[in-house]
Amino acid sequence: MRTYDYLIVGGGMVADAAARGIRELDPDGTIGILSADVDPPYTRPALSKKLWTDPDFTWDQVPLGTEETGAEIRLETFVESIDRAAKTVSIGEGNELGYRRLLLATGSKPREIPAPDDDRILFFRSAEDYRRLRELAERGGRAVVVGGGYIGAEIAAALVQNGVETELLFPSEVLGDGTFPPELATRYEQLFRDGGVELVPGARVEEVRTEGNRLHVVLEGGDERPADVVVLGLGVDPVVDLAEQAGLDVDGGVIVDEHLVTSDDAIWAAGDIAAYPDPILGRSRVEHVDNANEQGAAVGRSMAGERLPYSHTPYFYSAVFGVRWEAVGTLDPEKDPLVVDLDDERTVVYYRDESGAPIGVLLWNVEDARDLARAVLVDGETDAQALRTRIG
Repeated sequence: MRTYDYLIVGGGMVADAAARGIRELDPDGTIGILSADVDPPYTRPALSKKLWTDPDFTWDQVPLGTEETGAEIRLETFVESIDRAAKTVSIGEGNELGYRRLLLATGSKPREIPAPDDDRILFFRSAEDYRRLRELAERGGRAVVVGGGYIGAEIAAALVQNGVETELLFPSEVLGDGTFPPELATRYEQLFRDGGVELVPGARVEEVRTEGNRLHVVLEGGDERPADVVVLGLGVDPVVDLAEQAGLDVDGGVIVDEHLVTSDDAIWAAGDIAAYPDPILGRSRVEHVDNANEQGAAVGRSMAGERLPYSHTPYFYSAVFGVRWEAVGTLDPEKDPLVVDLDDERTVVYYRDESGAPIGVLLWNVEDARDLARAVLVDGETDAQALRTRIG
């Protein structure tokens, strides 16, 4: 039985960052990566952003080059169970691998609705999905994108900018109104209208069905939207079943301490699945790339013996139609947003609790201000006039 000094379950950006973090402190320990994906670790945000909009960003820039760390990567490998007492994982057909230290970085899976098995219907998540969607986009036709969150909005923008007739269905009344205050949501939605996306607000999708060669997106109430391609971005759920089966502490995510160690001191967790004690936000679970990179590197160093607590508060971002927005903390437009227009293009929004203290900061086209945003959350300034001058 092959035993690794460090065994990583999951083959995403966290796995790559963790392998590199391990190598910062341990140049020789054996590293194994077990990935259910068909591709080695790659930069996931490019799949819905730069690969569609930046002609200088090509496919060869997507792989992360994890092999440079000396890690042994096993693709299309599914871990069925963990034996904590024996320190082994089962990969099926009676095969087991041993570990000294184990990292769970199983990430998230897309939420689904009833739909036939058809390669023109994509619950968009992976590099394989990107390649398939690119192939479909080059055929032309009509694309229906379902979901007004990060993935849905970015894919709709990507497709229409590549000459695809695109319709975006979303349940809210204004695109982005669950994230942005009303005036900014209106500006956000207008970007899509001006970009040529046909918007269908108030649309709740029940299923996707086929009729002949056409796809049909079925809405509540029975209305249907015909399509040649359907892309669904309905959000994701953390993949915690393996941790639950192993008896680790799980509550909305895998519970870890400030060193990213689970309730078993030989097992760590990081990335989308990890519920960790953020020094600013309190216990958090974050599904964004900055967290994957920073927490991945930190968990690798922790596994290799570093005893510094993980203290990075991550930011998250999106980019559509030439506008980039970034944020730290909680974005809830019902949380008393204070909107500060720095000029015609740049806006800062402070989301505040009952006391007036910020719990989230949104930076709309504002560059190099993440640390300032974090400082705002730490300071807890409640004076609105003082807040207006914090970031400019």
